[in-house]
Amino acid sequence: MQSKELLLHEIDEIPDFLIEEVLDFVQLLKSKHLQNKLEISVMSESALAEDWLRLGEDEAWREL
Repeated sequence: MQSKELLLHEIDEIPDFLIEEVLDFVQLLKSKHLQNKLEISVMSESALAEDWLRLGEDEAWREL
């Protein structure tokens, strides 16, 4: 059984009073993942900005 199928099976078996807590946890994990992606994008942008802002960079890309 694959992880997603196993997770869905576990969710089907969970008592109703725990559903909200499981949902909160899943949403927390998604939020953390999105935050990490955003942080990586911001870090990449600042690291690449040095190259993007060099003299002649616009001219080098103009013909592409």
